[in-house]
Amino acid sequence: MINKISIGNLAVFQGFDWDKEVVDEQGKVCVFKSINVIYGRNYSGKTSLSRILRAMETGELSDKYQTPSFFVTFVDGSKSDHNSLKSHGKMIRVFNEDFVRENLRFITNPDDSIEPFAILGDDNNKIEKEIETLESELGSNEGGKETGLYAQQAAAKTEFNNASKEHKKANDALEKQLGDKATDRNIGIKYKPERFGDQNYTIQKLKIDIKNVLDANYRPPNEKQLAQYEKLINEKTLQPIPPFRRPGLNVTNLADKAEALVTKKISESDKIEELVKDAVMNRWVNDGRTHHNAKRANCAFCGNPISEDRWAQLEKHFDEESEKLERDIVSMIAQIEAEKSAISSALSISNALFYSSFHGKLDELEGILKDTVRKYNESLDTIIAQLRDRKDDILTQKKFQHPFDISADLEAVWNSYEKLCGESDSFSTSLGKEQTRAREALRLKEVSDYLLTIRYQEQISSIMGLKEKYDNSEREKSRIEGDIRQKVELISSKKRELNDEEKGARKVNEFLNNFFGHKFLSLEAKNNEVAGEDSKRIRFEVIRDGKKAYHLSEGECSLLAFCYFLAKLDDIDTRDSKPIIWIDDPISSLDSNHIFFIYSLISQEIVNSKLYSQLFISTHNLDFLKYLKRLPGAYQDERKKEDKKHYQHFIIERNHSRSIIRLMPKYLKEYVTEFNYLFHQIHKCAAIESIDDTNYTTFYNFGNNSRKFFEIYLYYKYPDQGMTEETLRQFFGEDKIPTVLTDRINNEYSHLCGVFERGATPVEVPEMQNTARQIIERLKEDKDQFSALLKSIGIAEEDEVGF
Repeated sequence: MINKISIGNLAVFQGFDWDKEVVDEQGKVCVFKSINVIYGRNYSGKTSLSRILRAMETGELSDKYQTPSFFVTFVDGSKSDHNSLKSHGKMIRVFNEDFVRENLRFITNPDDSIEPFAILGDDNNKIEKEIETLESELGSNEGGKETGLYAQQAAAKTEFNNASKEHKKANDALEKQLGDKATDRNIGIKYKPERFGDQNYTIQKLKIDIKNVLDANYRPPNEKQLAQYEKLINEKTLQPIPPFRRPGLNVTNLADKAEALVTKKISESDKIEELVKDAVMNRWVNDGRTHHNAKRANCAFCGNPISEDRWAQLEKHFDEESEKLERDIVSMIAQIEAEKSAISSALSISNALFYSSFHGKLDELEGILKDTVRKYNESLDTIIAQLRDRKDDILTQKKFQHPFDISADLEAVWNSYEKLCGESDSFSTSLGKEQTRAREALRLKEVSDYLLTIRYQEQISSIMGLKEKYDNSEREKSRIEGDIRQKVELISSKKRELNDEEKGARKVNEFLNNFFGHKFLSLEAKNNEVAGEDSKRIRFEVIRDGKKAYHLSEGECSLLAFCYFLAKLDDIDTRDSKPIIWIDDPISSLDSNHIFFIYSLISQEIVNSKLYSQLFISTHNLDFLKYLKRLPGAYQDERKKEDKKHYQHFIIERNHSRSIIRLMPKYLKEYVTEFNYLFHQIHKCAAIESIDDTNYTTFYNFGNNSRKFFEIYLYYKYPDQGMTEETLRQFFGEDKIPTVLTDRINNEYSHLCGVFERGATPVEVPEMQNTARQIIERLKEDKDQFSALLKSIGIAEEDEVGF
């Protein structure tokens, strides 16, 4: 096994001394173990490290490295360096980008192939017997003397040909009938364009019409509709309809003016009280005053003289204000009567101005018009009635009742009329189109009747039966031909399997299918005839859907390359040798599912199968690193002696242009998730007995650690809220003090929220340890979870003490 690697000069490794850099906390030098997990970010030097082992496998190091210098120390004390790459005598197998580039050249050149490799097999005799059985099932293909599947193929061809002839005969007969209806001079639709509208009618157009009349939504026209169509195709163009001059609708304006008159108040000063109280008498006296003024000195009713005082009283009572109101009322009534007359005579509908297709709508509209005009006039009559009532009682102020305004209804009727006028006028320009539609309707009716005459549906049913018989015979013929083709291909495949290289391809396909379920890609061994040579050269090709695959995705290339590497561990040169295996970042461009499958392959096919003497796995992916911690035997009790441990974890760190290898820190090696790490830090804070230089960072980081812990914990406990003051209170229960303390620490010592000056003073807060202990005590209430958390940080439950 390899013990150490020191690198004087190679890529990003400059002056790397293993004994100085790879030491534990006590300064003791650590070495590689049986299984070694190496983590490093991209560009940190993982691939450069793998190239050292690759050079020790192939005996060649890239000439692009200037003055390379390194040496590798083995457990037995032997060494290998840049000048003696193959002197170690060990079997080494490396998976890295150089391996992929050299063996799977199609990745960089799509027209190239994959380097083949042979796997020993012992079932060639079995394959040859399988080939004999398949050839027997095929039989002879000699004309007139067929046997086996070839005889079945000949019988199926005969059945197919007979069914094809019967179907064609019935189909041709129907086609003849349809052709006659379309273009025959006596019965053809083509020769009646004045009725059916298409002098270029063909059988193809007839088939479209047949499809339309057979549609479930088709309804043949009735006798009335047919008569209308007949009339329409002979109709002539009408003159434009005179425009309708619509009057204004003033019901609202008239009502407003009437309201002002009806509700107008007349001054009561100098009025005769008796007349004010009696409207009828007031009217009678006013009429009498009109008959007597400047005409009689004595009253015509009683004969008594009318004094000057009495005339003065009457003139003051019947003053100019009341007379003007009465005149205004009379004038307003005349305006309303004029409105009624204008509306009643505004529109007169005449069917003679319209095309016949509009007469039904016009009759309906005329009834609506009369009813709407009547209602409009009734509204005006209610205004007149209120005006007359005020006129009869001119001195008394009245309340006004607004009538119902149906102006919008009347406007709608007029709009409908104007719309019909527009449609009728437009109909003049579209008359040709409407006549075309009418002729189409007549044509479809003609087609529908013809289908009944020739019993079209019965013929179609018969043809469909013959077509089914034809299709069945064709399927049977195709099935037998498919069986023959499949067996021929299988024979060819079996013959290829006689080569050991074919087994190598099958091994790759086994990994692709069994672990990844990736049935779209496969490897296939091909015989490549080399010009001028008697021997055959085997090559591997990537196959997709039976054809050579091109344009593979990066993920597909990664899967195929690693399966190829894994299968090659079983080739003739490597099998049973237990090599030193170095796997460099095998999960490039893979999603999380495939990353897990790569881990499963390593776990099952390498670790569990004991295929290695020493294993190295490097990665930049934290998800893959998490899985590698689950490899069989990966968990190691730290109390074990160092020589009993089988795993070692390393990290490659790059600082500017220089990289080093060192032991993986505990936070990255021991914790499966950050949640476990955060719990451990809170637990350590709670357990500290006194603060010193070895543990003060636990207090400095407590604010951040507790905040992040609660953000994770409370999110999963209360996914609708996360970490809030309320959820903190629910966590700690009714005791408000821990909630307040925790909230303060999270804000002031994590974010310095509101107390920026806090960052200028050292951290020494006793509340932190109190809060940490209260968090731990609260977590203990969930015994199962707390026990699991303790185990995740390496503390036995029986070792836990109270605070």
